[in-house]
Amino acid sequence: MNVKPLQDRILVRRIEEVEKTRGGLFIPDSAKERPLEGKVIAVGAGKRNEDGKLFELDVKAGDRILFGKYAGTEIKVDGVEHIIVREDEVLGILE
Repeated sequence: MNVKPLQDRILVRRIEEVEKTRGGLFIPDSAKERPLEGKVIAVGAGKRNEDGKLFELDVKAGDRILFGKYAGTEIKVDGVEHIIVREDEVLGILE
């Protein structure tokens, strides 16, 4: 199934963190925090202002981004968890 976000929304797949610490200890699932980093899968067309002018998004498909802990709406696409966030919920692009 393909999902095309609307307006200034972005479809993101979370990037899972490493399951063990630098010292070699494994972290159980119950102790892990939700990853705040993800890969952009698809983006909407952009946001329109009051005059109807379209402003394109700064992020594009394939970018790695950081987003807030409680940002977006979680969905499942073909059994894989994704999150849909607005562009203003994106904290930064990782290079």
